[in-house]
Amino acid sequence: MIDFARMRRLAGLSVSEAAEVAGYTVRTIRRWERGDTRPKQSAIDELLAYSKATGAPQFTFIDLFAGIGGMRRGFESIGGQCVYTSENNKYAVETYRANYECNHEIAGDIREIDPAHVPAHDVLLAGFPCQPFSIAGVSKKNALNMPHGFRCETQGTLFFDIKRILEYHRPSAFLLENVKNLVNHDKGRTFAVIRRTLEERLGYYISAKVIDARLWLPQHRERIFIAGFREPNDFTFDNLIIPDPVHGPKLRTILHPENGTEPIEKRFTWGKLGKVHDRYTLSDKLWQYLQAYAEKHRRKGNGFGFGLVGPDDIARTLSARYYKDGSEILVEQSGRNPRRLTPRECSRLMGFDKPGHKPFTIRVSDVQAYKQFGNAVVIPVVEAVAKHMHPWLPGWKLADALTPFSETEPLAID
Repeated sequence: MIDFARMRRLAGLSVSEAAEVAGYTVRTIRRWERGDTRPKQSAIDELLAYSKATGAPQFTFIDLFAGIGGMRRGFESIGGQCVYTSENNKYAVETYRANYECNHEIAGDIREIDPAHVPAHDVLLAGFPCQPFSIAGVSKKNALNMPHGFRCETQGTLFFDIKRILEYHRPSAFLLENVKNLVNHDKGRTFAVIRRTLEERLGYYISAKVIDARLWLPQHRERIFIAGFREPNDFTFDNLIIPDPVHGPKLRTILHPENGTEPIEKRFTWGKLGKVHDRYTLSDKLWQYLQAYAEKHRRKGNGFGFGLVGPDDIARTLSARYYKDGSEILVEQSGRNPRRLTPRECSRLMGFDKPGHKPFTIRVSDVQAYKQFGNAVVIPVVEAVAKHMHPWLPGWKLADALTPFSETEPLAID
């Protein structure tokens, strides 16, 4: 049976508007939506034609722990419509609003959200906080004798707020993202709890995969993606199409060329050649400190130290702490101290900026921009995952909707 109510909502029509488009009465439309009678094929055809002409979305989704909208971008690219956003950081919200149309509420702390106030949706997206599970976060909290993982009350339990919304709304699908270490955290027990919650308690069918962003962009960034579906299917990450790493992009593709071929962006570059501003070059004091720190740990046999890169290299993982000293990704400069990436280069490194597209709007300070990009998801990776999930996502397909009804179905009586 065609879900006429869902088709109408995705087309963005009220019941009365759908009646006008379909050429039937409001009373008849309501009977179709209640399932009292089946909708007429002519009405379906009219609604499909209207949806196609107006570019109506194929499915709806909510964007939890939205950050600056990386997950949203990936699922908008395959025809989804965001109907609800939750993000607790005011600076991230500022960037989010500057780059996306938000005709809906942007809620704050997810712990204070009543699932009943979240609109119905087809897909739930959530890149929930990774600090409680990351290697760096766990090491720091161990050193400070602080709890981590699910024992971290401020962040680790936020997964269970996702669970509350999944349990209440039962969306057809979801995609969760976190750091690679989530799989091994607490000797695998943390991930076991997540899997058991999603599969046994909520009844979803899930598939998970750790994906390195360096296959799409010049940055080593391994993240786990967990896809879930309410109905059983044969979805698997095993056949995800992944670019050839041998021909992967290098840093030169995201660095300011500094040769006059790029439009000047006064905040980051200057002069006829578009040179990067001097403020991104490390001071003598900071550069000497980083070299001494790296040498101290080298002597101890540790791997700590800065990451010095050139145009033909692949960067380390951009982190939210990049604003402190930029040590994980320092760009070599001939005859000068190395420099940090500019926020624009960080935007490119994460895939928010693409050649031929409108530049991503960066209105916040450099400090906040570094934090935001360091916490974000890599856009091409999410786009690849979204495209891979697409055949199993909810939404009516044109061919399905136009399939004639079985002769055994009772005729609608108007």
